[in-house]
Amino acid sequence: MHFSVLDLFTIGVGPSSSHTVGPMRAAARFVESLGDLPVTRLRCDLYGSLAATGKGHSTDTALLLGFLGHHPESVPVAEIQTLLNQIRTGGTLTLPNGRTIPFNEKADLDFKRLKPLPRHPNGMHFQALDENDTVLREDIIYSMGGGFIASEHELDHPPASSVTEIPFPYDSGAELLAHCEATGQSIAELTLANEAAFRPENETRERFDAVWAAMQECVNNGCSNEGLLPGGLKISRRAHKLHQNLCNRNEAALSDPLAVLDWVNLYALAVNEENAAGGRVVTAPTNGAAGIIPAVLHYATRFRHSPHGHPVHRFLLTAGAIATLYKKNASLSGADVGCQGEVGVACSMAAGALVEFLGGTPQQVENAAEIGMEHNLGLTCDPVGGLVQIPCIERNAMGSVKAINAARLAMTGDGSHYISLDKVIRTMLDTGRDMKSKYKETSRGGLAVNVVEC
Repeated sequence: MHFSVLDLFTIGVGPSSSHTVGPMRAAARFVESLGDLPVTRLRCDLYGSLAATGKGHSTDTALLLGFLGHHPESVPVAEIQTLLNQIRTGGTLTLPNGRTIPFNEKADLDFKRLKPLPRHPNGMHFQALDENDTVLREDIIYSMGGGFIASEHELDHPPASSVTEIPFPYDSGAELLAHCEATGQSIAELTLANEAAFRPENETRERFDAVWAAMQECVNNGCSNEGLLPGGLKISRRAHKLHQNLCNRNEAALSDPLAVLDWVNLYALAVNEENAAGGRVVTAPTNGAAGIIPAVLHYATRFRHSPHGHPVHRFLLTAGAIATLYKKNASLSGADVGCQGEVGVACSMAAGALVEFLGGTPQQVENAAEIGMEHNLGLTCDPVGGLVQIPCIERNAMGSVKAINAARLAMTGDGSHYISLDKVIRTMLDTGRDMKSKYKETSRGGLAVNVVEC
């Protein structure tokens, strides 16, 4: 099945694509399917990772907003708390069809800890009932990572692609490189040609402009906002103070050849602090790893030069093509394969995209993407307190720096290397399958349980 790379860059809200964005979409889709059924009660049972860390990842908030008919792309962020207070104090919610029903959050949202559903660790069982508690409609929907959702029926019967033909179909990195070699085009150029099967080129470019604008706004917001992040850890935002320090030490920075990395760290921290606070972010390819693509792209546009026209578009097109390989052949879900599927994938995407931005060859792009993942293999997802804060925020900064170094390493060679991107993607999937569930977004292993002793 072919899908647009723009599906991998969606504008939504934090703190998690799998635990917030996906559940909001699932809840909205479920209530929109109810039509005029005489619904008097809604329920949702959450399983696996959603149950284990859902409260810390704002899954409950996402479901309530979804039941109101809100979607991540358009939910009014400034009004979220007011909407939640109305439900929780009034004990009612109003469905998209205008029907107001009673709602008891404690009874109607059931976090079934440690009980996964069979198809994916992020499972939700929705039910709509009438006044006699008879089930009128129900559905099991999985949050697959990166904001993607699929019902149990869709997993058993995948829908046929709405696009019957794209000019350069590929399911592997080898096939992608073969297209480049045959046509003499870059990965970005091939991807742009494929996007023409979904929409006109000018619309694709406009949407990438909107993605880039949202990333820049997120960085600016992260640099401006201060205070403590929500949750019980009482973590202070750092980006605001770091930004002030960097702006005040221009001359001193001249003596430090690595000062540019402080700016890269700033961009990543700013985005992921906004994400942790439930602000507007771009899923790239997940929310937990949302800071890496913006950080590396800010670095590229502010500190490097590209020989290409539309360099930001080329960066995002290439990053999307790399993410497509992971989406098709492995996973973007921390609950499925650990943080290697989130920060690891984002690092791989950013590394390859930076090479494209700088004028590298398709072979060098593929090499950089491989390096970016190879050195994130085995990365666990162990959020302290079930919050997307420790180690997630700093992990984005580290992933951004790794991506830049991976691009630099790749561009010292001609693109030939021993381990292919396809092999490292397969290794990532195998490693994730072998990883114990306590290291996959359940907060039952790693830092999440040892933080007191550290």
